Amino acid sequence: MTAAAAPQSAPLSLPSHFWADLSTRDFAALQHSGQADQVVAVLPLAAVEQHGPHLPLSVDATLLQGVIDAALPQLPADLPVLFLPSQNVGLSPEHIRFPGTLTLSPATVIALWTEIGECVARAGVKKLLLFNGHGGQVSVMDIVARELRTRCDLIVYSASWFSLPLPEAVAGQFSAQEHRFGIHAGEIETSMMLHLAPGTVHMEHARDFRSTSQDRSERYAILGNGKSAKLGWQMQDYHPAGAVGNAAGATADKGQAVVDAAAGQLVALLQELVHLPLQTVRPETE
Repeated sequence: MTAAAAPQSAPLSLPSHFWADLSTRDFAALQHSGQADQVVAVLPLAAVEQHGPHLPLSVDATLLQGVIDAALPQLPADLPVLFLPSQNVGLSPEHIRFPGTLTLSPATVIALWTEIGECVARAGVKKLLLFNGHGGQVSVMDIVARELRTRCDLIVYSASWFSLPLPEAVAGQFSAQEHRFGIHAGEIETSMMLHLAPGTVHMEHARDFRSTSQDRSERYAILGNGKSAKLGWQMQDYHPAGAVGNAAGATADKGQAVVDAAAGQLVALLQELVHLPLQTVRPETE
């Protein structure tokens, strides 16, 4: 006689892709069924900070939400992904010399994101993606990810929409110089805003904001190579207008291409995370 096949667990069905749309009964049912550990939670992390004379303070939050909104229709209904409430005020001390910027301290940001992650773990969820829209937060995500791995045995990955691989047909619409130096309110971000929120963009104030980092790259082999040494900077150190990159070259069509491509890569990333084995982290050593 052949052994009976092990019963297959029922496909996981969530009433929404948004954490806050579920009830506490939904989470209790997930825990009772043993399926909570199939879920990937996503914590969107943005910022409210100056973006030069031509863009609003909402850029990082708008771009991040725009990528998420473009990804949602592509997510399979049965993909167990839950987006947590967006954290739109983050770590932006490099912009505080410009009026309107909001920022928390590093200690507050680390504590806030870590405590949200601990709530995720208490719900029985084992995987968390920190999904970011602000370059100044990348190093802090590393700290939070390791804290949650240590405290909760969570599988935590961090990613930024701008770190996702773009097809050459999209990336190639911007020069290599713009990809490297146009990191804040330049051609890419301005193009995306022209697509997502054109009424907030003032192109009459946009221009090619040359970064001092570009000057250093031409003068210093080590300090300026973009890899070997990193400056502790404030935004005005790169350009007194608070922007870098060729914002004047932005178009809505380029922006839509970036948003759509990043959304597709986010969907692919989430599918990989869903299938990533829980044994990726090991609670005990040998």
